[in-house]
Amino acid sequence: MSEIRGVWIANRPHSKVLESRENIVETLDFLQFYGFNVIFPVVWNRGYTLYPSQVMSKYKLPIIDPYYEQQQRDPLAEIIHAAHQHNIKVIPWLEYGFAASHLLSGGHILQQYSHWEAIDREGKIVRHGGLTWMNSFDPEVQQFMLEIIREIISTYCVDGIQGCDRLPALPVTAGYDDKTSALYQAEFGKTPPSNPKNQQWIQWRANLLTDFLARVYQEVKAINPQAIISLSPAVYPFCLTNLLQDSKTWVARGLVDIIHPQIYRSSFFGYNQEVKKLIKTYDRNSLTKFAPGIAFTANGKDVTIKDLIKCIKTNRDHHLSGQVFFHYEGLRKNNDQVAIALTKLANYNQIASLPRQIDSNT
Repeated sequence: MSEIRGVWIANRPHSKVLESRENIVETLDFLQFYGFNVIFPVVWNRGYTLYPSQVMSKYKLPIIDPYYEQQQRDPLAEIIHAAHQHNIKVIPWLEYGFAASHLLSGGHILQQYSHWEAIDREGKIVRHGGLTWMNSFDPEVQQFMLEIIREIISTYCVDGIQGCDRLPALPVTAGYDDKTSALYQAEFGKTPPSNPKNQQWIQWRANLLTDFLARVYQEVKAINPQAIISLSPAVYPFCLTNLLQDSKTWVARGLVDIIHPQIYRSSFFGYNQEVKKLIKTYDRNSLTKFAPGIAFTANGKDVTIKDLIKCIKTNRDHHLSGQVFFHYEGLRKNNDQVAIALTKLANYNQIASLPRQIDSNT
């Protein structure tokens, strides 16, 4: 059997995995035993890297999340070592992407670089999804993020890199800063539309992010041609109209190797509706790149085991490449109930190789 069986690993306090080397080792033992073959550990969160970063140091920012600095640890190095011992691929997840901080102020990044703020039409800093955002159209901000990505790919023995609904992304209310407005004015001879949901204005800004993704793709492949570019946007077209993520174009232009739309639905019915939309939206030949994201808890409600199994079956029936679960701690609830069910009811007890188009990349 060939299938992506992935899981996201969150930072503390949402998950205890990275809190100690012992927890990491125990986690990877568990994941191997229960048939998983890819992990997506968080590596960029709340304005901190989860490894000692020379790039952050260069920008006069904290070189690692203070919790791990205090422990004098490198969680990324530790989890790569443990995963590869268990023949599990590691694709670090840049969870915060272009979001600077969960803090209203934008935290230490925007304190240091206030001109990096994303600005809405009222001249206010953009806040969305409980986060304060950097301006992902700004060449300096793009350069900063590219340097972080290059550092991870060139310093660590990883199998790729992952962006999600914050990379490449920007809330639709953003883009009214002076630099972006001037760029638009130069191209169209007028100021940006006051309605942030103007279709042409959405597409123009989304194209800027697609161009940034093309740079990421080229630069990562220049360092390591086998490295996987993995992306987990929101579902289409919501991702385009709300976060300027044109995932349909990303796939058409070959700028992503595997894609995990966040089909976070609390029932199988809702999940299946999104899979049907996905199949209508994307070119049939590209469906092998899809391994949707499935949440154990969606909209405050735990997905039943019966529905989780149906979601996996529908992925297999439609020849998608597998699934990635959000997130690890959900496997451990109620005495590992979900993990045990996956082995009994979804054949996770049979070892799955990675799909050829992905494994040939690594």
